[in-house]
Amino acid sequence: MSEVRSFPIEPWHVRETEEQARDPHQLARSESVFALSNGHIGLRGNLDEGEPRGLSGTYLNAFYESFPLAYGERGFGFAEDGQSIVNVTDGKVIRLLVEDEPVDVLRGEVLDHERVLDLRAGTLQRSMHWRSASGHEIKLHTERLVSFTQRSIAAIDYRIEAVDRPVRIVLQSNLIANQPELEHTDDPRAANRLGRVLVPQLAIAHDQRVVLAHSTKASRLGAAAGMDHVVYDESGDVRRHTHVEDDLGRVTISGLLEPGRPARLVKFLAYHWSSRQTTDWLRDQVDASLEGALAEGWEGLADAQRAYLDDFWARADVELDGDPEVQQALRFALFHLLQAGARAEGRAIPAKGLTGPGYDGHAFWDTETFVLPVLTYIQPDVVRDALSWRHSTLDLACQRAGQLGMRGALLPWRTIRGEECSGYWPAGLAALHVNADVADAVRRYVRATGDEGFEAGCGGDLLVQTARLWQSVGSYDHAGRFRIDGVTGPDEYSALVDNNVYTNLMAQTNLRAAAEAVDRHAELSQRQGVDDDEPERWRAAADAMLLPYDERLGVHPQDQDFLTHAVWDFEGTPAERYPLLLHYPYFQLYRSQVVKQADLVLALHLRGDVFTDEQKRRDFEYYEGLTVRDSSLSACTQAIVAAEVGHLELAYDYLREAALVDLHDLHRNSADGLHIASLAGAVLAVTNGLGGMRDTDGGLLFRPRLPAELDRLAFGIALGASRLRVEVLPHEARYEVTEGPDLDLRHFGEDVHVRSGQAEVRPIPALHRLPRPRQPAGRAPARRPRHRRAES
Repeated sequence: MSEVRSFPIEPWHVRETEEQARDPHQLARSESVFALSNGHIGLRGNLDEGEPRGLSGTYLNAFYESFPLAYGERGFGFAEDGQSIVNVTDGKVIRLLVEDEPVDVLRGEVLDHERVLDLRAGTLQRSMHWRSASGHEIKLHTERLVSFTQRSIAAIDYRIEAVDRPVRIVLQSNLIANQPELEHTDDPRAANRLGRVLVPQLAIAHDQRVVLAHSTKASRLGAAAGMDHVVYDESGDVRRHTHVEDDLGRVTISGLLEPGRPARLVKFLAYHWSSRQTTDWLRDQVDASLEGALAEGWEGLADAQRAYLDDFWARADVELDGDPEVQQALRFALFHLLQAGARAEGRAIPAKGLTGPGYDGHAFWDTETFVLPVLTYIQPDVVRDALSWRHSTLDLACQRAGQLGMRGALLPWRTIRGEECSGYWPAGLAALHVNADVADAVRRYVRATGDEGFEAGCGGDLLVQTARLWQSVGSYDHAGRFRIDGVTGPDEYSALVDNNVYTNLMAQTNLRAAAEAVDRHAELSQRQGVDDDEPERWRAAADAMLLPYDERLGVHPQDQDFLTHAVWDFEGTPAERYPLLLHYPYFQLYRSQVVKQADLVLALHLRGDVFTDEQKRRDFEYYEGLTVRDSSLSACTQAIVAAEVGHLELAYDYLREAALVDLHDLHRNSADGLHIASLAGAVLAVTNGLGGMRDTDGGLLFRPRLPAELDRLAFGIALGASRLRVEVLPHEARYEVTEGPDLDLRHFGEDVHVRSGQAEVRPIPALHRLPRPRQPAGRAPARRPRHRRAES
């Protein structure tokens, strides 16, 4: 896949140069890369003056509008309504006029310009030296944050300096609702166009404070946004004016700026929304949040932001010596994972986080399969919140299952509030694996944290109701095998298949986990009305689960009939016809051996206990020749399994692809928002791939190996009250419990007891070099020039 190299390589920053800021083709992508969020509020990285812009965006998690889904021919059980995240009132805009000329990167002369995302400070900084057409020069420095510690607050520190002569300036600090949208695109991954969905409810101003409140037309949600200001100016020549209307609040500040006497404006923003509270209540909450922010001040907010991130990086940092570009990308990934979920608190973690409107702001199964496995070991409270959100939707999922004649719960394939809102029924009705993905996340969280209270409560409810669905939809064949027919697995180029291996194996885990949870917690059994025989029926189905295998080829088919299909004509498919979903009908895709994203290979990762090492290698190499990676979710899984079976250089190439998916805009759609699951997958490609980590029912396992390009890998994980530090060198691995009680683990099959404060060092066995497997024509991952470390 081709890529775009754009950002200078630095360990803790992502920096945009002047040329990039002025390039309209890169603008929207940069807005996603520079987005700030805390999981509740999301601000795209738009320029302060609001224009030029690729896509303006301010989002509140789960604040959406609903709309009827259109079908040419509606079928029973089809999803009725779609949901799309709303671009709410924008408070980022601060416009500046110098001697009546608007400051704009496309006007006048930009003498210097850069923006910097500081991953340790948690801020977006901007510096510009600008000269007007009439020769007046100013220097501008701004810094923006979305607070991790004050959930409803964002703030902007805006500083202006005259360079060589006095200039009269006018600042317009705006609060704008119902901004125009971008032109329509035919890409199904993009957002729906909603139009002007915000209905004015309140618009008030007092001094330098403005509060606007709006509601949505169909979903009937209410939101209030407010701004307030502190002006620092040494000249004393300052005029202020506040104006408000339904969709606009503006505070105008003007004065004479003298060289050497800079002016400073600090703008505070507050956002609250609710489906139940009145407009007056929301206004009061905004006012209260603004008062708290004013009391804290910019410096207090920035210091708290830095302290929060210092704590995060002490737990979460992944160190990779030998590839500075991937090191930067991994920290970028971890930062955006934190932003996506830190303060979501009862809301989902969407596929794009709050960085853009792609996929309409929906959450998918990839949250539980890619994002939560990373956060479980570094930020487990966020995982608990995310799974609690799933639990809050359980009643809707049970109603959905009942509507379709099933027992238990049918969790949605894509949603914001909890209802299925996919108009593509082979996924929205048949992607049953979502149930097992959520159950697996519950299992992993409980195993890693020991949170038995969660398993007895919300987690147990999810396990029981998802298990009931499998018992309901599965059946026994003449040979006594339990089969699950007519499903769609993770690979979206296959649909409505029988015995998808991934689905069957994950359902098996789900059934066993539910039975074990019921055995451990009598109150769970009583609350969910589990009869005496039900857990045994779950176990029986799990033990009899059908696992197809093709003796002729010596591989597992993705589903029982997959290997009977003709192989896609990869040689005859030109590069410009990818992604295939935009250029070929699903009818052709569904009847061919072609894989959009890792499916059987994902089963090799998550259910590796079922396969021998030889089976894993043969399966992986076979599906390498069929997988085109039209999904950003594929490269990370291929990296993990490639490392496990011994293809280290290929694993490294896939790791780079997953890590750089947005910084290089590999899929050409980062403008709609970042690929949060792929960023999480890049971290997994390091910890579970090169680090060889598996957290299983049998304990913590490690089989680490480094490709020749890398010199060192180090990361930390939390398990209960213990913290384990893992360091991998070319020929040995070092394990140390830095906090909490001792831990037991296995290193390449050897039992290792790691005492607190005492490192255990083990050698890494030599690896037999394997021939590199082939990918479909033109779909191999990009390969970097190889440098070999000196062997000692």
